[in-house]
Amino acid sequence: MRPSGGDWKMEQLKGRIIYKGKAEAEALVTSQPISFYGGVDPNTGVVIEKGHELQGQSVRGKILVFPQGKGSTVGSYTLYRLKKNGAAPAGMINRECETIIAVGAIISEIPTVDKIDIAKIKTGNRVRIDGPNAIIS
Repeated sequence: MRPSGGDWKMEQLKGRIIYKGKAEAEALVTSQPISFYGGVDPNTGVVIEKGHELQGQSVRGKILVFPQGKGSTVGSYTLYRLKKNGAAPAGMINRECETIIAVGAIISEIPTVDKIDIAKIKTGNRVRIDGPNAIIS
């Protein structure tokens, strides 16, 4: 975000740690829940769910920002497969992290926070997860 005058503004949002760690990358944001099982290709990280607003885009190396997960508990293992295949997001930010995403983040060691106002983050923002904080620049 760049206010008038050209100075960079950084905004810090404080949330709850789901899996501790630090990550910094470009944000990929959706207002729709994500199902990792059947919704994201575990080999490439490309969103394959038909009709999803991120369909055709890759989560690989991004800070994935989404309201919450949905679908099968196999989604946790799909996150793990993404990590093992080098196709996982660098970090995840949720409005409300439910069990499927929490377990997937923990077993995959993907820094994840929730209780964040995700409407303040836009695709393309540079975002850093640092403990319970999501820092947008």
